[in-house]
Amino acid sequence: MSLRGVLMFLLLMATPVAAQPVDSFSDFLAGLKEEARGQGISPASYDTLTKGLTPDPRVPNLVETQPEFTTPIWDYLDARVSASRIERGKTALGRNSDLFARIGGQYGVDPYILGAIWGIETDYGGVLGNDSLIRPIVRSLATVAWQRRTRFTEDKMDFFAALLLAEANGGVSPLGSWAGAIGHLQVNPANVVAHGTDGDGDGRLDLHNSLADALATSGVFLRKLGYQPGLDWGFEVSVPPGFDYLLATRDQLRPLRFFAERGVTRVSGRQFADLDIPVFLYVPAGKDGPKFLMTGNYLVLKGYNFSDSYALAVAHLTDRLKGGGAFVAPWPRQATLPNLAQRQSIQQALKQLGYYDGLVDGRIGPVSQAAYARFQAAQGQAADGFITRASYEALMAASR
Repeated sequence: MSLRGVLMFLLLMATPVAAQPVDSFSDFLAGLKEEARGQGISPASYDTLTKGLTPDPRVPNLVETQPEFTTPIWDYLDARVSASRIERGKTALGRNSDLFARIGGQYGVDPYILGAIWGIETDYGGVLGNDSLIRPIVRSLATVAWQRRTRFTEDKMDFFAALLLAEANGGVSPLGSWAGAIGHLQVNPANVVAHGTDGDGDGRLDLHNSLADALATSGVFLRKLGYQPGLDWGFEVSVPPGFDYLLATRDQLRPLRFFAERGVTRVSGRQFADLDIPVFLYVPAGKDGPKFLMTGNYLVLKGYNFSDSYALAVAHLTDRLKGGGAFVAPWPRQATLPNLAQRQSIQQALKQLGYYDGLVDGRIGPVSQAAYARFQAAQGQAADGFITRASYEALMAASR
């Protein structure tokens, strides 16, 4: 799923998705007609493409269960970087080796990263024929725009982009996910319009049926996001006892030597090749889980999809498709994680204690983790920012 889909999810979850807008769906669409015209969609095409549309009832249900934000990171990785997916990926990339080599060389993107995105997004194209997952996106995006019309405007831009793509396709809506992501590598419509690239040279843009078009478009998109050719996504590392985990922040990238001088080493005795690479330390599961020094290319993956779980899955699958092994450090699978209500209470307590100024929405990401790390440091604990059920109990006691 694209970055657009994740941002849409974040805002859809900010208020109850079950609450219906005051105006009707048809009235809402009628009210967008002039705005659509300003985006280059003819009134006649708008009428044709929106005539008889009804809200897609599946959109809210899928939003509520989006796995990037409801699943422990180790379970997410287990499901998406499984042995079977790795093997299917090696077969799929081998079958299309010339295409991946050509696209990778032409656009300066590691073909294995493109292969990993392909695998995570659509299981190497395997889900594109699944009508329960892939449907006409004009209806889906109209539904999302209607639900969130007062809080978010970029969803309308994706809706308008979907209309432009449909207009160019003879009035037929593109197919995609509930959030509008299109094709083998799931790019949202606005980015298809901005970066869509004819990878097979047939003069058409078809990310659903042409793997070449999908790979070329994502290659261009990744480069626009700042992807640096030849740069790894990051490295699994070990940190010494007593390490200051408050240094695990992505607000500032530091030369790799900064961390090496503080005792951070690559796992399995491997050496860093370039100590000048800008990196940040990422500790997704605390001091007892795997730790990583991440480069700017990891942040590019988060530009493709905002979830850290997603970005790490793509990064890890990239290495596994190249023949690399599993992460060396085990995940703290015994940890008990807080439920949604407890996560919201955690954020509220951190806000009350002066550590957090974000939304109280139950979504635990880098901002909430950094806030909790500051609380841990004030308590004399290892400030690794890993939020568990014990974090909830400690914060409830501290905020009484």
